[in-house]
Amino acid sequence: MNVVVAIDSLKGSLSSLEAGKAIQRGIELVYPEAEVKVRPLADGGEGTVEALTLGMGGQLQSIEVTGPLGNKVMAQYGILPESKTAIVEMAAAAGITLVPENKRNPLYTTTYGVGEILLDAIGKGCRHFIIGIGGSATNDGGLGMLQALGYDMLDDRGEPVSFGAVGLKELRQIGDEHVVPELKECTFRIACDVNNPLCGEKGCSAIYGPQKGATPGDIEQMDRWMAQYAALAKDKYAKAEAATPGAGAAGGMGFAFLTFTNAALESGIGIVLAETRLEDYIAEADLVITGEGRLDGQTVMGKAPIGVAGIAKKYNKPVIAFAGCVIPEAKACNDHGIDAYFPILRQIVTLEEALDPQNARQNMIDTVEQAMRLMKISK
Repeated sequence: MNVVVAIDSLKGSLSSLEAGKAIQRGIELVYPEAEVKVRPLADGGEGTVEALTLGMGGQLQSIEVTGPLGNKVMAQYGILPESKTAIVEMAAAAGITLVPENKRNPLYTTTYGVGEILLDAIGKGCRHFIIGIGGSATNDGGLGMLQALGYDMLDDRGEPVSFGAVGLKELRQIGDEHVVPELKECTFRIACDVNNPLCGEKGCSAIYGPQKGATPGDIEQMDRWMAQYAALAKDKYAKAEAATPGAGAAGGMGFAFLTFTNAALESGIGIVLAETRLEDYIAEADLVITGEGRLDGQTVMGKAPIGVAGIAKKYNKPVIAFAGCVIPEAKACNDHGIDAYFPILRQIVTLEEALDPQNARQNMIDTVEQAMRLMKISK
């Protein structure tokens, strides 16, 4: 039996590959002769760097960069040497989890550290980038990242503007004479699964500002500053379009990448599926296994397991999913290619006990084993 396993991470518990290896163990307890291929899976968000880098034989890098509050933080990204590709999660340098709740304020949080990661990767020979831009603490329109890359973002005195959204308020001039020369050789595939424009009632300030600590007054100001920034960029770069779907992603990072780099916004799961060539493996499989931490009504809205199931159904392959927990709305998954799904919890436990990696691994093995036993007697 040929089985392909591609499961998203169980956040806070098991990585994609750890969960996949546990599933492999459960299969082999029943089908020791099975050929099991564990493939990395992520949707462009948390876990993408580890899944793609380790799953594709790459190398993880650690670097000290400027965090969202201006302090130094350790960030991790991945390099695939053969294709000179860097795998980056914006959240590693500018994520909201790096900011204590009582210090969240997008007026002052910066994306400068993201630019420092890009510079480090460029210096190590990377010319292609896959970047997940979810989970940001910022609303600076990518200003900090661009400053790190060498863009001159200047105020009316010709001085560099401040970090954070307040820098947009000060911005009067954009220059590119000092941009790192290699940037023009680089391509960026941006994992972006939101369609928000840069400004307005559906823009980044209005929709995502509150969760980053913005007050109603802050939101009104930031939206106005963002519009001024977009107009200034448009005067210099014809492709600057604030209304482009996704321009408002991650506090305007979508706009920054589209305007100042050679970038395209793409579905996060689409990027991962293409890069890992999962379809090639599924085409030869007898069974496909997927899953994630929680199967719910949102799973069918383009999340990783449904992406896997969609490919499997092109080839009429059976699909089973395993998850840390399952809620009633997950039944929609059965209409989107997942033939059967199973929660792995074996008894009533605390959340801490459920998330414990050792417990989660054993729960996964035990549940998969029983599902395989059922499959064996049904044949």
